[in-house]
Amino acid sequence: MSLSSQVAGTYPLFDSHCHLNLPELATVQALHWQQAQQVGIAALLIPAVEKAAWRPLLESRASQPAWHIALGIHPWWAIKHQLSDTELLNKMLQLHSAEVCAVGEIGLDFALPEDTFDIQQQLFEAQITVAKQYKKPLIMHHRKSQAQILAELKRQQFSEGGILHAFSGSQQQAKAFLDLGFKLGIGGTITYQRAQKTRNTVQKLPLSSFVLETDAPAMPIAGCQGEVNTPAKLSVIFEEFCLLRTEQAASIASTLWQNTVQVLRLG
Repeated sequence: MSLSSQVAGTYPLFDSHCHLNLPELATVQALHWQQAQQVGIAALLIPAVEKAAWRPLLESRASQPAWHIALGIHPWWAIKHQLSDTELLNKMLQLHSAEVCAVGEIGLDFALPEDTFDIQQQLFEAQITVAKQYKKPLIMHHRKSQAQILAELKRQQFSEGGILHAFSGSQQQAKAFLDLGFKLGIGGTITYQRAQKTRNTVQKLPLSSFVLETDAPAMPIAGCQGEVNTPAKLSVIFEEFCLLRTEQAASIASTLWQNTVQVLRLG
């Protein structure tokens, strides 16, 4: 029996990054959630990518207590926003702080066109300021931008931690964020044998460093390229994660759950 078969209904798993509200999943959202629960996914975090998603996510949170939410503006959507939108984010957190566990998905993506860099930077800085004000962790997107992200976190003396989403890199890169109170979001990347740097990092860092995520509907696992990713695939990611570790599956599942709850301050 595979580990992913054993985990179904045995070890509760937490998908710390799942865009269940995006169109690829939202049309049959209830089915995706049902299928995820059948393989042991007991909770998930849905990070917003734009301000239009904030109120609908708050409404879904009210009816789905196992769905946790983060509010923020993703760098891919930055050009649709203005700096003044962060004032609305501030207001939303003022009114709904108990329902919102993090600010995200925010970050910097320097693989995008250069003409987006200014608004990306402005929104990023302002959203960190909001998170700091309300003592919320961050859900962090990064691409070709780790140095700039670290510099801004240190400039603002941000100490609330968070999750570095879609981590892929070395122990040295990881340590810089771990030292600031972040956990590393590990997803489908580790199911690809070619991702040796990330797989080696998963093997060598303490188990306390990690949380699991799917990034559904993006980041498909190996063998499913071109398909819509779903939160149910977290069981496959967990199986691969266990193969990279020396601890027992039950201990790994328990620690990963506690890591997620701790960093998001859920209990």
